[in-house]
Amino acid sequence: MDQWVASAVSGARPGRRRRIAAAAAVLLVVAAVGWMLVRPKAGATTSAKEDAVPPLVTVVTPARGAVTSTVSLTGLISAVNDMPIGNEGDAGRIAAVLVEPGDRVRKGQILARLNPIAAQSQLDSAEATLDEVRANAAVAQSEWARAQQGDDIFSKEENERRRTSALTAQAKVRAAAAQVVDARNKLAHTLILAPTDGVVLTRTAEVGQIATPGSTVLFHVARGGQIEMRGQVAEQDVPRLALGQTARVRLDGVPKSFTGTIWQIGAVIDATTRQGTVRLALPAADQSLRPGAFARADIDVGSAIGVLLPQTAVLSDEQGNYVLVVGGDNKLERRAVTVAGARSEGLLVSQGLSGSERVVAIAGAFLRTGEIVAIAAKAG
Repeated sequence: MDQWVASAVSGARPGRRRRIAAAAAVLLVVAAVGWMLVRPKAGATTSAKEDAVPPLVTVVTPARGAVTSTVSLTGLISAVNDMPIGNEGDAGRIAAVLVEPGDRVRKGQILARLNPIAAQSQLDSAEATLDEVRANAAVAQSEWARAQQGDDIFSKEENERRRTSALTAQAKVRAAAAQVVDARNKLAHTLILAPTDGVVLTRTAEVGQIATPGSTVLFHVARGGQIEMRGQVAEQDVPRLALGQTARVRLDGVPKSFTGTIWQIGAVIDATTRQGTVRLALPAADQSLRPGAFARADIDVGSAIGVLLPQTAVLSDEQGNYVLVVGGDNKLERRAVTVAGARSEGLLVSQGLSGSERVVAIAGAFLRTGEIVAIAAKAG
């Protein structure tokens, strides 16, 4: 058309040429408008296609029945009685260390030795002083005895002097004997002994180190080798626990689980974390239970009637907890539910489901009530 218009315009007179050009412009405008009205709307077609394809969802159909109710907690493996052991005598240099962490020790067993030279010298000096005062006391006692036998020979004053000397000598003997005992105790304290049967947890004692009484902890010993788990449990779960209940304890990197027993429940709830403390007694002989290791525990506290759902299936808003159920016509329905507790397998729903519903398992927050969906086929 453009070539025809150009040819007609070039071969016509000026006045006719203007009329032909105007008519051609009108024809072009009419053709463009017609094309705009006739061409399909791409956006509308795409939207229609999208509306025609329902979203694909994964559903679960949990059976309703008796579900074991479990309280879960986390914590650390610890010694029931962690006994710090240090030097109880005078400061001294460590001469020998005789045990290592993990060793089982008996009450009175030597853990380390301090240099005994100074303490031994004090003992030798105290014993020599004791021998001297004992000899002096024997002489004074003998003189007084003679004075008592010869009252007519010695004056009353001399008799009293000899009696006083004998008593003073005996007092010096007792003082010297006490110094000997003190020196022996100091020598004995150069041996660091185990105060009870147990297992050595840690040692900081090194040969050549100065062990200062009251400030240097040389060893940590677990009394009797008893091991426990100290865990934290949510405030609402504390009333469900009782002394003597058993727990399954798991450690990271250890394939087997351990059986623990509740032997203490904390009397207070932490005001900041809203958690209580639970202590579980564990087997003492197992080498896999090392103090300081992170642990998890599950405690069965009874059973409840309900269904177990994945945590992603249960949603929550200002109206409460709910799930999305796929009806018979594949439309989504909102169903209010009551969550009775949590466990490792999911959430325990005690009310709101009969156990035969098809519940949307994931991504329910992106779906709308009344929306038609397609159900994904199960793998395998």
